[in-house]
Amino acid sequence: MGIFSRLTDIINSNLNSLLDRAEDPKKMIRLIIQEMEETLVEVRSSSARVIADKKEAQRRLGRLQLEAGDWEKKARLALEKGREDLARAALSEKQALQDEYALVEQEFDALDDHLAQLSSEISQLQQKLNDAKAKQKSMLMRQQTVSSRLKTRRQLQKDNLQDAFEKFEHYERRMDSMEGELESMSLGGDDRNHLANEINSLAQDDGINAELDRLKAEMQRDKSSAQE
Repeated sequence: MGIFSRLTDIINSNLNSLLDRAEDPKKMIRLIIQEMEETLVEVRSSSARVIADKKEAQRRLGRLQLEAGDWEKKARLALEKGREDLARAALSEKQALQDEYALVEQEFDALDDHLAQLSSEISQLQQKLNDAKAKQKSMLMRQQTVSSRLKTRRQLQKDNLQDAFEKFEHYERRMDSMEGELESMSLGGDDRNHLANEINSLAQDDGINAELDRLKAEMQRDKSSAQE
């Protein structure tokens, strides 16, 4: 693809549309910026050549104008000396120089128009490049924000899970303590006392069993919340 065709495609392209269709917008915008920067370098180089050609054309116009003026002076001198034939020949040379001057002047005007067009396209391309870099910066900032939020959320989930584990261990310790208390009540007595104690503690066992059921239900709820 030629430089000017590529330049026109870039200027006329819709950056948002290109990014919306891209599978990897971050990679796409990096490639777009690279393409724009390379094209901008090429267009600036082309503009430098046009400026050089324009200056050369301007110098040629100056030389042709001086030479045409010199031939007119020679024609005047020939007429003063009565040599009309030489004056005619001198004026013919002047005419040829004026014809060449007109051609170079057209070339100069064309170069001037071309340079103005390049300047406008460079300005548009630079604006496109600035927009692309702004979008790239915005995408990077969004990525950093999302990464930070994701990290924070993961940390919160980790903390919540740790808190659930600690609660579970706390409930287990309470259950162990209550079971130990039950076992300690049967130590140091004979079978009759043991039987009497067991009979007397039936009502107490009902309360303890109810408390155990409550703790187990709470632990199950906390465990379910932690898994969610």
